[in-house]
Amino acid sequence: MFEFLEAIRDFTETGGQVLLVIGLLIFVMWLLILERAMYIMVWHKGKKKQAIKDWQARSDRSSWYAAQVRQKKISSLSIQLNGSIPIIQSLVALCPLLGLLGTVTGMIEVFDVMAISGSGNARSMASGVSKATIPTMAGMVGALSGVFASTWLNRKAKSERTHLEDAIIIERNAS
Repeated sequence: MFEFLEAIRDFTETGGQVLLVIGLLIFVMWLLILERAMYIMVWHKGKKKQAIKDWQARSDRSSWYAAQVRQKKISSLSIQLNGSIPIIQSLVALCPLLGLLGTVTGMIEVFDVMAISGSGNARSMASGVSKATIPTMAGMVGALSGVFASTWLNRKAKSERTHLEDAIIIERNAS
């Protein structure tokens, strides 16, 4: 366990301070993703069943007022389904930008070494180059994983809304 923590510490030192911010951002993003997945898989099912049960218990399922009640139930559950998905998408967009910030700060370090040493010695610039590339890679990996997860969450939320719309049906009056 200690070797693992030491390896993480070495990796963050190699990537610079921006890598810590990217790591924190990815951690928060995945907490939100797991919360949304848990909501969709577990808690939404009970709320969906209750909404359908409430709709079936109504005596009036064909009037204009009933249509408004139906729309309110569907909209309310849809808002709860989408919960933190916009925040997740914002964090996904922020990951590569922070990676770019890491690239810029790493390149500034390379230029500082060049200014101090007065030459383009590759060994002296290596630390700055790694501080430039590692945050970029981390930002892109975080963004890619977040894109896949947020796409799945969006698809599941739309699918659940469609299932709810199909389950809560407005009855037509037979005139």
